[in-house]
Amino acid sequence: MIFTIYGDYIHHYGGKVWVGTLIRLLEAFGHNAQAVRAAISRMQKQGWVQAEKRGNRSFYSLTTQGQKRMREAGKRIFNDVEKEWDGRWRMLIYSIPEDQRKLRDELRKELGWSGFGSLTHSCWLTPHRLEDQVQQLSKRYGIAEYIHFFTGDHQTPERNDELVEKCWDLAAVNERYRQFIDEYSKRFIITRNEIKNQKMNREQCFVERTKLVHEYRKFLFIDPELPEPLLPDYWVGDHASSLFHEYYEVLAEPANEFFESVYKEDNDAAASVKRGKGYREPLSVKE
Repeated sequence: MIFTIYGDYIHHYGGKVWVGTLIRLLEAFGHNAQAVRAAISRMQKQGWVQAEKRGNRSFYSLTTQGQKRMREAGKRIFNDVEKEWDGRWRMLIYSIPEDQRKLRDELRKELGWSGFGSLTHSCWLTPHRLEDQVQQLSKRYGIAEYIHFFTGDHQTPERNDELVEKCWDLAAVNERYRQFIDEYSKRFIITRNEIKNQKMNREQCFVERTKLVHEYRKFLFIDPELPEPLLPDYWVGDHASSLFHEYYEVLAEPANEFFESVYKEDNDAAASVKRGKGYREPLSVKE
């Protein structure tokens, strides 16, 4: 949830935030100060955020690693990614020693998040141009000696559907998208009417939009975002994406206004910092 708030709000205001502001924002979701401090501490240990002291206040910003992850997530969430397929497959093969099992597990998680699918235990495939991501992973985890990366053609392209089926469970992903559509299409209609009739305040809009983004982000971990020629019939991922974007825009202005009110009241020391680029340009951000 903190990562979602960074991407959707904090990054537009210079990228730094007082921990007290985070606490106030997350109180809207029912989280207490102790839980927020514990979460930001874990994120710091994992290398996602870094702390800066200003007097007796602690401010947090994303590390370089955190910023890269946020930019990549933002591109995927808001469909700013390469859609065309060159017809070629990228293959990563690794051989990590058993005594480095934790490293191997971390690599698998990263590969799955990036859009690779497991063809065999140590052979992963993707149709996407992920050469840069592979280099970053190799450098980050120091695994250059354990991996081999290839680009090639599938000599039986008419069987690409079989290859996809072995690497990903797209039926399960499609079902998750259907569930998302069922739940949020109803909520979208209700929320739009409540905003129109002024029955939903800014804080409620902030909570709803943050939950919306947080829920939609989960698809980044399960959907490889395959090019159209590799998708099954009756794919509903595009429908879910359209619903998400329309719902996001309806909530945007009042949600941004609520964030601004909390941020500017608690975070005067950082409020004058010029904002950068995050998930998406807010509709009502003031310099």
